[in-house]
Amino acid sequence: MDFLVEGIRLITWQDLVMYGIGALLIYLAIVKEFEPALLLPMGFGAILVNLPLSGAINQTMAGIGNVTGIVEWLFEVTIETSEALPLLLFIGIGAMIDFGPLLSNPQMFLFGAAAQFGIFFALSLSTLLGFDLKDAASIGIIGAADGPTSILVSQVLHSKYIGAIAVAAYSYMALVPIVQPIAIRLVTTEKERKIKMRYNPAGVSKKARVLFPIVVTIVAGLVAPMSVSLVGFLMFGNLIKESGVLANLTKTASNELANLITLLLGITISFSMRSEYFVVKETLLIMGIGLLAFVFDTIGGVVFAKILNLFTKNKINPMIGAAGISAFPMSARVVQKMGLKEDCTNHLLMFAVGANVAGQIGSVVAGGVILNLIQKFL
Repeated sequence: MDFLVEGIRLITWQDLVMYGIGALLIYLAIVKEFEPALLLPMGFGAILVNLPLSGAINQTMAGIGNVTGIVEWLFEVTIETSEALPLLLFIGIGAMIDFGPLLSNPQMFLFGAAAQFGIFFALSLSTLLGFDLKDAASIGIIGAADGPTSILVSQVLHSKYIGAIAVAAYSYMALVPIVQPIAIRLVTTEKERKIKMRYNPAGVSKKARVLFPIVVTIVAGLVAPMSVSLVGFLMFGNLIKESGVLANLTKTASNELANLITLLLGITISFSMRSEYFVVKETLLIMGIGLLAFVFDTIGGVVFAKILNLFTKNKINPMIGAAGISAFPMSARVVQKMGLKEDCTNHLLMFAVGANVAGQIGSVVAGGVILNLIQKFL
């Protein structure tokens, strides 16, 4: 009973806030089904690491000495020193992705680049708000709309706000069906949203599918060397899939490996959600900047499509540009749903999927570019 009383006395108001945040993440995961694979372990982890004298975190105990906590150990071994978990997750993601719609519509590559505008907007805004360059770059990468990339970049740059960045990235990824339609309607007219596009799929040979991940890795490595680990692991997973001779490994990578890494990543990243580091005014700023990053990603892609329409005969539905973010396949579904709402015969899914997978490549390349730029400035 004395231990219970002592434990209750050690709980701070910041700890209580984190219990509330943990409960909210669990609620969103279970009831709203928002990114449950990540938000559920992150929510539980937020409670776990903020319990008084939590055995999940390294600590020195009277009469016992140093006690190694499992969560801190996982964080130090798999994220802090090696960035292993987010990188390994890219193998699973690559094994899930079909680049066929992108290869049959190469112009969709442009939208995968244009929809990264939010990264640089958020980076600039973070700097103006007083964050140092490393933290500003880490916050900016929330605009990649790619949780593993956000975690990896913020860890490589040793950002103090990795927990808040991870929560913002995954929370807004889950809210894409709410955020993107609002942003799209802000910068498009009803007439533009009704533009029809005829899908004439070009045949994509197996040779092209196999060569694509190899070529992308080489090009990305030459253009942005710091992106090699990000792009390389993504493309390695895709090469396993497209080779056609590793069916069991493809299944393992896209299911067992991806699920296991996702589970561990969620509970491990909660180490950065300790109340003394998370319950600060900067966290609120990061959440706000992250939301703006997603909005400007969407607007950047849409506006780019509208600019292209000034010079092309065959008009592009500007909503396709919004699918250029990395939130796959949620963003493509949003565009398809909005297209059908405007005109029940307007099917945009294949174009949107092409832009969406281009955004997956664009986000990891952007992460490498950010790391290269910061390395040169510091």
